[in-house]
Amino acid sequence: MKSHFFGLVLFYTMLSTATAQPEKVIFDCDLGGDIDDAFALALLLSSQDELDILGITVGHGNTPGRAELACKILYETGMGHIPVYMGAHTPTVVGKDSTLEGRSTQMAWSEGFDQLQPQPEPAADFIRRTLNEQAGKVTLVTVGPVDNIEAVLDQDATALQKAKRVVAMLGSIDVGYDGGEPSPEWNVRANIPAAQRLLNAGAKLTLAPLDITDHVILGDDYLTAVALRDTPLTNALGNLYALWYRHADWAVAAKMFDGVAIGMLLWPALFETRQAYVYVDEQGYTRVEAGKTPNCTIGVKIDKQAFLDRMMRRILEQQFAR
Repeated sequence: MKSHFFGLVLFYTMLSTATAQPEKVIFDCDLGGDIDDAFALALLLSSQDELDILGITVGHGNTPGRAELACKILYETGMGHIPVYMGAHTPTVVGKDSTLEGRSTQMAWSEGFDQLQPQPEPAADFIRRTLNEQAGKVTLVTVGPVDNIEAVLDQDATALQKAKRVVAMLGSIDVGYDGGEPSPEWNVRANIPAAQRLLNAGAKLTLAPLDITDHVILGDDYLTAVALRDTPLTNALGNLYALWYRHADWAVAAKMFDGVAIGMLLWPALFETRQAYVYVDEQGYTRVEAGKTPNCTIGVKIDKQAFLDRMMRRILEQQFAR
């Protein structure tokens, strides 16, 4: 009788595992600025057993250039069935890329690419439509300035409440850049009103702030492995890293800010989190207000080495090709 019971437990466990469906994801990014967006996209593409990418949306600054870059990565890896959507083209507010007039150095790799085109539907329309059509089933991951999210909320103030959850690489709670004092984090500072609206949108929100992202740095060992691997995906990453490296004084350490946000979906056991009420002040600081009902979950600790090992092992083991 006992063996029969455990046999049934094993059967239903295997059945549950076999029928588990990948989590539906929209990836909203500013690909082509810092290097971490490219590695985050590579991790997403390499994790399709767990994550079903419904679309990639690009926002902030030179969105046509960002979309062109995304399309080339997808084309070269045989993933052209994943649609790309553009947000508003705002080159005059691109911030730290302003000296390049909105054209990041990484865009040299994809300049003139036209074998795959972005969708005509604007990014905000796609996000809003998808969240409405699949209410409670789609996770929205946003890892850049939240321009597209602001545009979604302009259309429907309740739209993000229809997401299964929203995961954002955003903010600086107790730790700032390079381990210093809390500071206005770039994705907030680039569009402070939009970040304020995200935190007040009533979504089931998780933040991956500088506290768990800024010190997660890809070392020379893994960068060498990427250079030697010779697949379409790793070749794309190698080209983009080479173009990014030292094009500006901040382009030195390959910090995996955005990859960590993807890691929170894939490997939650590697993270410690807490709930809090967070708001953005007028200077772009993300503040915690004690005593108020929490409006988000904050990442506070990460097993850094385990995350980097898992992320890079997965990226290195893929076999994508056209």
